[in-house]
Amino acid sequence: MARRYDGRTTIFSPEGRLYQVEYAMEAISHAGMCIGILAADGIVLAAEKKTTSKLLEQTHSNEKLYKLNDYMCVAVAGLTADANTLIHYCRNQAHGYSLSYNEPIPAEQLVQRMCDLKQGYTQYGGLRPFGVSFLYAGHDKHQGFQLYHSDPSGNYSGWKATCIGANTTNATALLKQDYSEGCTLKEAVSLAVRVLAKTMDSSSIGADKLEFATLSLGANGRAVYHAYTNADIEKLLNDENVKKIIEDKEKDA
Repeated sequence: MARRYDGRTTIFSPEGRLYQVEYAMEAISHAGMCIGILAADGIVLAAEKKTTSKLLEQTHSNEKLYKLNDYMCVAVAGLTADANTLIHYCRNQAHGYSLSYNEPIPAEQLVQRMCDLKQGYTQYGGLRPFGVSFLYAGHDKHQGFQLYHSDPSGNYSGWKATCIGANTTNATALLKQDYSEGCTLKEAVSLAVRVLAKTMDSSSIGADKLEFATLSLGANGRAVYHAYTNADIEKLLNDENVKKIIEDKEKDA
């Protein structure tokens, strides 16, 4: 039945489904996991990198985490090429707003503009949905720190803690169990490490397989984006005793 209605994004099936959009979401479910956690004093984004190689120049390549402007950053799961196009669009929108109004664009407004574009690619013939989901971490003077998620359909929603990509069922269960509202950024980072360690399919976790970034307020009250270096991630993994977490996971398996 599906094959009669999945040739175009503009054709509904008799059950009211758009199969091409569902296929895009299925592609995202095989991507490396991304986690976003909202804390009282900031937001942490953490991601699992699928492309790992000793020959890859780690200091000049981003696979999962990107800075949009001084007040927003994103984590992506899905097709990186699609993500690059949308990130470029977002940066242009943020820059254009700043030029027009001499202030940063509100976080939710930028998310809405991105989702308007994504929704358009599900409605017109000759186009395909973007095969990527985003986690947006942002801060503005209106609502403070905010965490949003959007999918290929153009829907978006606000979250306190969420994840996208592979193994999201287990990760979501852990977040529901361990997340506490009003936690500090340090506690949020620690929770992100534990969730990744317990849900990743790898038997060993190192800095070459992870990306971390935080958004917090500096001394001047402005948002500060901090991307973790490999050394920062290795120190974080040692502090959280990730090796023991993985050993316990393998014993329980």
